[in-house]
Amino acid sequence: MYTTAVAMFQSEGEFVKWLRGLAPEKSKRVRTGVGDDAAVVRVGRDRDLILTADLSIEGVHFTSRLHPARSVGHRALARSLSDIAAMGGVPRFALISVVLPRAISRAWVEEFYRGVMDLARHFQVDVVGGDTSIARRIAMIDVTLAGEAARGKGLLRSGARPGDMIYVSGRLGQSARGLEILKLRARKSKRTLKKQPDNSETAAALKAHLYPEPRCHLGRWLQTAGIPSAMMDISDGLSTDLTRMCEASGVGAKVDAGRIPGPSGVAPEHSLGLALNGGEDYELLFTAPKRKVSKIPRSYRGISLRCIGRICRSRDVLLVDQDGRQSPLAPEGYDHFSK
Repeated sequence: MYTTAVAMFQSEGEFVKWLRGLAPEKSKRVRTGVGDDAAVVRVGRDRDLILTADLSIEGVHFTSRLHPARSVGHRALARSLSDIAAMGGVPRFALISVVLPRAISRAWVEEFYRGVMDLARHFQVDVVGGDTSIARRIAMIDVTLAGEAARGKGLLRSGARPGDMIYVSGRLGQSARGLEILKLRARKSKRTLKKQPDNSETAAALKAHLYPEPRCHLGRWLQTAGIPSAMMDISDGLSTDLTRMCEASGVGAKVDAGRIPGPSGVAPEHSLGLALNGGEDYELLFTAPKRKVSKIPRSYRGISLRCIGRICRSRDVLLVDQDGRQSPLAPEGYDHFSK
């Protein structure tokens, strides 16, 4: 939430900290507001409402040269679904607002909404409205999504404690690898070369970028099983999002570089860089007390769950290489303010 770049702020974290100070003191109905994956508000005796909003802007989150219209719609909704997944909630209702350039075709608009609706049906989300406007040059999409969780049970990023183990779902850096492939193909598009069939690694990377699968079912299972002490989605890269979790929880972390699951088919150093800093993975990052580790399977519905490190009392976030050397893990994932 709140990721629009403002020149006077050096980072998104600085902006969020300023905004939290500006906002009025939250009422008893607000469990968490600015600064987490989504807001959680109390609306009944036994249920909490989870609210999130995400922008998708042409030239920032997608380009017509690389992203088909159906993918743009899918990705726009996937971003918000991932926020609900990170809270362990169930997504329910979506508002889709669009700003469309005058030159855009009806075919593009139709394909965009097919991408939105196909994903909404898959997760049983009702698209209940939105707004439309016309602009001169670029397309912008705003998705507002409402979900729900049992009262007080929505997972936050602020619950990690020293000694907790750190887990990630899936394979990180796949989306960034898919984007690399798309850009390479765009540069070669003028050549008259016969297109070769995609191998499994390429196909997986392209799917991860163009049609990511939010981990809503996994997030809900983890919440129901009472496993995580803290959870968030990996949208801006592990290095950045783990740092945010540690800051919210007032702890540090040690991460084993050899355990981080990066994309296959590329050099190991490049794979690690993509996994740490790539972004748009929409996998889940969570911590669990040692007493609950035995409850965590190696995979859930085909999605791998890997332990990559542990939470420490020190505020430092460290990367441990294969020789045991420790170095600071700088938050070098995506940040709208610094990009």
